[in-house]
Amino acid sequence: MSDSQFDVVVFGATSFVGQILCQYLFDTYGTDGELKWAAAGRSQDKLEQVKASLGDAASTLPLITANANDADSLDALCAQTRVVVSTVGPYALYGEPMIKACVNSGTDYCDLTGEAQWIADMLEQYEATAKKNGARIVHCCGFDSIPSDMGVYFLQQQAQARFNAPASTVRMRVKVAKGGVSGGTVASMMNIAEEAGKDPALRKKLANPYLLCPPDHGFKSRQTSIGLASYDDDFNAWVGPFVMDAINSRVVHRSNALTGQAYTDHFTYNEAMLTGDGMGGRMKALGIGAGTGLFFAAAAVKPTRWALNKFVVPQPGEGPSPEAQKAGFYDIRLVGHTDNQETLKVKVTGDADPGYGSTAKLLGQAAACLAQDVVEDAPGGFWTTASLLGEPLLKRLQENAGMTFTVID
Repeated sequence: MSDSQFDVVVFGATSFVGQILCQYLFDTYGTDGELKWAAAGRSQDKLEQVKASLGDAASTLPLITANANDADSLDALCAQTRVVVSTVGPYALYGEPMIKACVNSGTDYCDLTGEAQWIADMLEQYEATAKKNGARIVHCCGFDSIPSDMGVYFLQQQAQARFNAPASTVRMRVKVAKGGVSGGTVASMMNIAEEAGKDPALRKKLANPYLLCPPDHGFKSRQTSIGLASYDDDFNAWVGPFVMDAINSRVVHRSNALTGQAYTDHFTYNEAMLTGDGMGGRMKALGIGAGTGLFFAAAAVKPTRWALNKFVVPQPGEGPSPEAQKAGFYDIRLVGHTDNQETLKVKVTGDADPGYGSTAKLLGQAAACLAQDVVEDAPGGFWTTASLLGEPLLKRLQENAGMTFTVID
């Protein structure tokens, strides 16, 4: 794809996250800088509005009209770019046509999905074709799952440097995360709950920690997830469930598989939210657990799902204001133990709202990295950020995306 007109095309540029991503790419690269990019969507009028919102200096931003329901338009889009970055979700409802177009044309692709069941379906249907045609597909390039996937990657680098051994046990803990939720994210969560509520086989599938690993992964270690509340001796605090663990842990395990079991063949991993010590911490952890369970139980049943959509959750296209995005931040801690019980702690931070302000920057840099830093002969297939983008992405995230990765103990 070296003769493509663009490095990156933003597909879904008029969506809530798509608009934030376009603003970030414009602020970082302009319209004629080192990254050649274009905005794409199904409505020319709405694309023009996005371009106008960027200001007069964006008047030369190329626009491409393409619709997920029009295969020819997707093929024409792929022919013009090295990388497609898609914000068109829920991906289980709208994402497959672009995956099909990219793998058939050998075009690289990334997105910000957190829908494990959809990724598993795409792997089953399209991985062989992606490998054959050289398309590099990288899901989960937003808050889920870059801080987790690249955080573990960084911790493992440091463990090898300090102990000459990988950390065979890693725990990720969210110390704080401040930010709002968009209607698109809620729609994805509601769709997962609806599908799982109807299909017992899918519920069993989603419970598999190795769901996204290759069929011959060979991992057998029992993985534990945090339910209502648990006490964490590494952090001397109570922890409650972290909703993104359902996707993040599966991505981390896939990274381990794709890197030749670099984290060992008995690697264990989970995620949770730190809630503090004492009775207050325990009660907060129990509250998070109960609230999470009630939300998904309500979203799985049609009458209560309707009520949530009508009266409680934001609608697609709605989300935190630009001011709220900039005021947001997150602080994540990871602790790793080697087989010899050597311990290492690292801190991962982001300087904006995790789901949107930061996610747009992470997604933008993942797309730029995929377009400009991956060697031409890197094989096609479904990758993760850690297994394909690795060190170049780690550098970009710290230099251009407001993230830090630091050893703290």
